[in-house]
Amino acid sequence: MADDASRKRLGRGLAALIGEMDKPAEAAPKPQASDRNLPIEFVVRNPNNPRREFSEEELSDLASSIREHGIIQPVVVREQAGKPGVHEIIAGERRWRAAQRAGLTEIPVIIRNVDDKIALELAIIENVQRSDLNPIEEAAGYQRLMDEYAYTQADLGDVIGKSRSHVANTLRLLKLPEPVRDYVRTGALSAGHARALITADDPLPLARRIVEEGLSVRQAETMAQAKEATPASHKSGHSAPKEKDADTLALEKLLTDQLGLRVEITHGQNGGEVRVRYKTLEQLDSLCHRLQGV
Repeated sequence: MADDASRKRLGRGLAALIGEMDKPAEAAPKPQASDRNLPIEFVVRNPNNPRREFSEEELSDLASSIREHGIIQPVVVREQAGKPGVHEIIAGERRWRAAQRAGLTEIPVIIRNVDDKIALELAIIENVQRSDLNPIEEAAGYQRLMDEYAYTQADLGDVIGKSRSHVANTLRLLKLPEPVRDYVRTGALSAGHARALITADDPLPLARRIVEEGLSVRQAETMAQAKEATPASHKSGHSAPKEKDADTLALEKLLTDQLGLRVEITHGQNGGEVRVRYKTLEQLDSLCHRLQGV
């Protein structure tokens, strides 16, 4: 229980530790207090920073702002083990990169004496709260906290201020093939597009079609569902199942429209079954609430 409480405190206290988001300023704001200035060559990146992608345009914009106003928000660092005077970035690698472009020789820092575990937590949570991570980087960060420090999905949701279903859906993106994840990393596919492809037998061709045709998330979901709905016997070259009568098709459409989820009805000599297909945990949660009358 004490560990859970410390994790929640970490999440709530993060804003006080790292300050507000570092956006290019339109007017000169008041600089935040720092512990000291460090020569920029004595500040090094954190190899465990979950963020791997940095927009050239954003870095250029931030560098221009830094030239005009300086670094408003200090970079959060810790002393690197075994290297006196050298400090490793906990939060603020983008500012550090932009400061180098701006030609600064030293930068303001806030020094925190934290261990590897807390440094990793802060690096992941800080980036998530700033929305700096692409969905694949975010998922990898969550997975690392779960693998190395026994976080549960509920723990992560509490700390970063997201729902458990958001955490679960983000983690599911790691099931996609690497080429599809590359589309997500570059922004060619959104997280919504990617989630629609998770259960597809072969998501890469679908991903390529989405990118080439500029399909919406809803169109991607419909396309993926149509692929899933292809009967196995048809895929293997066997005869197709008996065509459904008009009444069954009408009832399927009625239930699909009412629930907002694909509904399939099959009949047999000894009864039948109703299948409701969902893509996300949010859809399943909504269906459960409907069935419970909540």
